[in-house]
Amino acid sequence: MWTYLVLVVLAMVLWGFYISWRASRLDRLHNRLEAARTALDLAMVRRSSAAYELASSGLLDPATSLLLADAVRRAREVGQAERDLAESDLTQALRAVFGQPGFRKELEDMDGGPELIGEVEAAAQQVFIARKFYNDLAARTIYARRRPLARVFRLAGSAPRPEFFEIDDALPDGDGPG
Repeated sequence: MWTYLVLVVLAMVLWGFYISWRASRLDRLHNRLEAARTALDLAMVRRSSAAYELASSGLLDPATSLLLADAVRRAREVGQAERDLAESDLTQALRAVFGQPGFRKELEDMDGGPELIGEVEAAAQQVFIARKFYNDLAARTIYARRRPLARVFRLAGSAPRPEFFEIDDALPDGDGPG
């Protein structure tokens, strides 16, 4: 009789540890997701800053500078709900600038041009990588939240359900920035 009681108590303690481990894993996933979103936001700010620096450098023609500066302004001023569209618009503006015939050759011959091109491309690449990393973590977090144990015991608590962040972030070559 005591043996069964000890085994039942031991099983319940192990079950409790397992549930606690799953809850802490889900909590860690949510924390990593928040950090990844912060890194993505910082990468997008860096890209918009680099694009604004290019637009205000005087190296572009006035119409192109205005187009790019307006896209940067919209990307900086919108709220979180419209951020994906504004960032996609900034990518399209960068694509239009970088896709002009002879753009790279023209700017590489100007003083400071190669550095600006390199900065914009590096920032765009960073956005591409940060978005991929964030979306991968969002997928893993959503999967962990959908597990039966997490749903039954509400292990996610009051944490909001993660959402993917999809933007157009490919520069003119079409297979990603850079």
